Amino acid sequence: MTPTTYWLEHAWLGVLPQALGSARAGGTPIEPGVALDVSGDGRITAVRTGVEAPPPGAVVLRGFTIPGLANAHSHAFHRALRGTVQVGAGTFWTWREVMYAVAQRLTPDSYFALARAAYAEMALAGITAVGEFHYLHHAPGGTPYADPNAMGEALIAAAGEAGIRITLLDTAYLSAGFGAAPEQHQLRFSDGTAEAWAERASALKDRDGVRVGAAIHSVRAVPADQLSTVARWAEERRAPLHVHLSEQTAENEACHAAHGVTPTRLLADHGVLGPRTTGVHNTHMTDADIALIGGSATGTCMCPTTERDLADGIGPAVALQQAGSPLSLGSDSHAVVDLLEEARAMELNERLRTRTRGHWTAAALLRAATADGHAALGWEDAGRLEPGALADFTTLALDSVRTAGPAPRLAAETAVFAATAADVRHVVVGGRTVVRDGAHVSVPDVAQALTDAIAALRD
Repeated sequence: MTPTTYWLEHAWLGVLPQALGSARAGGTPIEPGVALDVSGDGRITAVRTGVEAPPPGAVVLRGFTIPGLANAHSHAFHRALRGTVQVGAGTFWTWREVMYAVAQRLTPDSYFALARAAYAEMALAGITAVGEFHYLHHAPGGTPYADPNAMGEALIAAAGEAGIRITLLDTAYLSAGFGAAPEQHQLRFSDGTAEAWAERASALKDRDGVRVGAAIHSVRAVPADQLSTVARWAEERRAPLHVHLSEQTAENEACHAAHGVTPTRLLADHGVLGPRTTGVHNTHMTDADIALIGGSATGTCMCPTTERDLADGIGPAVALQQAGSPLSLGSDSHAVVDLLEEARAMELNERLRTRTRGHWTAAALLRAATADGHAALGWEDAGRLEPGALADFTTLALDSVRTAGPAPRLAAETAVFAATAADVRHVVVGGRTVVRDGAHVSVPDVAQALTDAIAALRD
């Protein structure tokens, strides 16, 4: 790839320390006229400020440029559920039955088509890296494919074609609940034991644009005496480890009945918590749970649009961050694919809960959506616009009907509290343009690709 200079009309160059998470922590550093030099291997080599006019030959990006957004929690196949699960009343548990029905119909080919379209939608929303929480491993009934990782490789290929980075969080899912054998629709998720899971997952390899991590589906889906096997696998590879944690009160109650402790305590007792681990949701937590999460520097991935869609509840994000847990964001079930909406929803949910405003600055919310999200996925060299970082960035329009009006110095506030995914104009990943002028460069009609992929699952 040829070295390139990008001229950014306005850019966010700051990565605030986590301790500056409150709204009283000061302003957001917005720089006008920034030139980014990008090397042939897709890294930023220089950041020059005060460049009033585009240098000769530079790619001009008008609007507000931020580091690429990191979607730290995704289930790609849930994109097929959008709309269909909004008919009638119910709970998380009734929604889950519809989800299982979709999961049963997927093959490696149909999963590739759906994930390619879903990841292209993410790219259009400014997302440059996705954490795919992947547990659809085998054929229906549990028979392995000829390539035991055919489904995971389909996801990796889909992300590559959509132009975004992927951390494949290969997920151990062994039980229907606290030692119960998997039910029929869960058989394709299970490797039988954590040791068998580890053997299969070990065949997956990091490569350009790809990181391989691990996940524990939940404390109900991995027997307690096998949790440490998954944790050890991730520790030996220094890989990210994610886990659905305390999303539902019913899970907390069942864990206490089975083990006499909360899910967080159970994970701590089996060596799962730590700075490379991220708890997804962390919704229904005791004070002691929060102290365990924060004290171990375990991350928290909040997925506000899914949590409200499934009526899960509002998690204690403020308390978790104050205890020492870095925050990241995910679109999870893809009821909405919009990391800006996830960011503002975290703040607005807290306003509703407390009836007070201003729990995070726009910059702190952007940090959760960028630098800390990438770190949770093992991409510590992404999520910031600085020399040496991966050249992954997103440009938002400042002249749409949503963003027009405020002064450019308020671009971060405008982006977080007013903009949507529809305001993404340009996306660059590793120095390569993925979205130009609001259109995906390699998936020409993302809406049609989604329509076709989802329709194929109904045939």
